[in-house]
Amino acid sequence: MKAVGFSTYLPADHQDALVAFDTPKPTPGPRDLLVAIKAVSMNPVDTKVRRNGVPESGYRILGYDAAGVVEAVGAEVTLFQPGDEVFYAGDITRPGTNAEFHLVDERIVGPKPKSISFEEAASLPLTSITAWELLFDSFKIPMGGGEGESLLVVGGAGGVGSALIQLAKKLTRLHVIATASRPETQQWSLELGADDVIDHSQSMKEQLAQLGKAPKYVAALTRSDLHFERLIDIMPPRGQIAMIDDPGPLDISKMKLKSLSFHWELMFTRSMFQTEDMAQQHALLKKVSELVDAGEIKATLSEVLGRMSAENIRKGHQLLEAGKTIGKIVLTGF
Repeated sequence: MKAVGFSTYLPADHQDALVAFDTPKPTPGPRDLLVAIKAVSMNPVDTKVRRNGVPESGYRILGYDAAGVVEAVGAEVTLFQPGDEVFYAGDITRPGTNAEFHLVDERIVGPKPKSISFEEAASLPLTSITAWELLFDSFKIPMGGGEGESLLVVGGAGGVGSALIQLAKKLTRLHVIATASRPETQQWSLELGADDVIDHSQSMKEQLAQLGKAPKYVAALTRSDLHFERLIDIMPPRGQIAMIDDPGPLDISKMKLKSLSFHWELMFTRSMFQTEDMAQQHALLKKVSELVDAGEIKATLSEVLGRMSAENIRKGHQLLEAGKTIGKIVLTGF
């Protein structure tokens, strides 16, 4: 089968940073689905693994978001059958989705929304899982809860921010404040349902004071190294902050005076450690699919780069590393 991967780290604009190659079509394990890939979307984790995950030999295939059709199933599979349309975010410990076919454990796969294309569906899994786990696993907000409380989403127009705004508005009663520094990202956040938008390049404390809001919950999705102390300053006592990026060492002792809680969120944790509740990701993706088909939330695709190829995937990495993307960028299958 065709695939795209890397064997050593090179800048994303180098022609050998990501290359096309042929590799044997994989065979499903007991709980695996073999999926014919129809579309993939790209995430910052793709670029992080390219920089830090050099394989010992051969090529490593990237890609952690996909939509496709089940071609074959393992002997113990119960949730899907050949012919089913699915979407999922994969497992960082296994080969990725930038290939014609891909193996994935059924417990982290959801039924693709029927009302949208494969390209639109591929924009949703990783960010939806991350946003869901932030709300309900990290912050432990009850479904339908949060009345009178505020959530600050730092980086509202990014992939996770786009999903988080929508899920928070549809599944909780939180007042959602997004941050965005450009007119187009501010408008994007508002269109997704944010109650207010503030500019994180300016004084967030002053803008929140004007709104009369002190966010109990803060989802720090980007540049947490830059924002950390400012976020502590704007939060009320007993507030909660969760991060998904890689800011380097932080002095969390500064959170002590306000008795703030800190959470990490990594949506790969369940699959990486084969946790007992791993199938929660199947369940939440099924709910996301239902919400999409009911018109409650929408896909966050912003650009289709074309068909999957080494050239187009390199282009996607360059866009992600520039840090100016809105929503999700997607490629169709080979």
